[in-house]
Amino acid sequence: MEFLNTNILYLLVIIPLAVVYYILVGRGRATIIVSTTGSRKAPRTLRYWLRHTPIVLRIAALAAIIIALARPVEVNHEEETTTEGIDIVIAMDISGSMLARDFTPDRLSAAKQLATEFVAERTGDRISVVAFAGEAFTQCPLTSDQASVGTMLSRLRSGVVEDGTAIGNGLATAINRLRESGAKSKVVILLTDGVNNRGQISPIMAADIAQDLGIKVYTIGVGSRDKAPMPAYDPFGNMTYVMADVEIDEALLREIAAKTNGQYFRASDNKALKEIYAQINELEKSKVEITHYTSYNELYMGWLLLALILLAAEFLMARMVLNRLPM
Repeated sequence: MEFLNTNILYLLVIIPLAVVYYILVGRGRATIIVSTTGSRKAPRTLRYWLRHTPIVLRIAALAAIIIALARPVEVNHEEETTTEGIDIVIAMDISGSMLARDFTPDRLSAAKQLATEFVAERTGDRISVVAFAGEAFTQCPLTSDQASVGTMLSRLRSGVVEDGTAIGNGLATAINRLRESGAKSKVVILLTDGVNNRGQISPIMAADIAQDLGIKVYTIGVGSRDKAPMPAYDPFGNMTYVMADVEIDEALLREIAAKTNGQYFRASDNKALKEIYAQINELEKSKVEITHYTSYNELYMGWLLLALILLAAEFLMARMVLNRLPM
């Protein structure tokens, strides 16, 4: 309950003043004089115990009238949210080189973790996950269930398909996820650490299709500068790490981004990749409109009715009940 005329409530100070006045001045008027015989006190009757009731009812009625004048209301707040989300496909390279340890603990693990954090902030958007190495496949269809997307990202593993880097196939699969999308804004985030060396679809051809469909592509090259500890296998089939050159086709990634009105980013460590996701998050803001509604339900009539009932009770108590009770 709220009050529209809060200043009126200051009049409630009259209540304690009235009580004090009654105790100091008016109480004597309610005294019942009972003749006594000898030193024995007369028994206290029901009238004695009810003698203060009228003034209590009158003061309560006065308080109810003051509250009614303050216009008590029941306030109902409602809001209507209209979200114009973005459809986003995260196309992630899961080739063997993504296990390189120039990121902590490795490129793929860092990419998955930071992508999951990015997804958690995209409330209202639909997100899909596409993975590619020598082949491409859809790990998660478009969904607004952020928890499901995070779970599917965590399940990405290197080595589940033929090794290699089919950037064109990965981009084409991502585009296919967005082909039937009705969203006004459609985005692909393509993350890779290599050079296109597999697949049946040219990356530039896939970029042309994205351009025709109005799909924006942000490309991210993942890998430190010069050399990095890359996974390799010794003659006994055990995985080891050797320093090898980092080869990222930055010219290709820049061209794909330029064709589709996106941007190219280079991530050389975890911090840089996190900052890139933060930049994309800022560049691709979902449109959210919130309309607030407030309704007021007047409650003063209830308080006025209560005051009338109290005054009527005070009248009946003073004029009828107490006058008829024996002394």
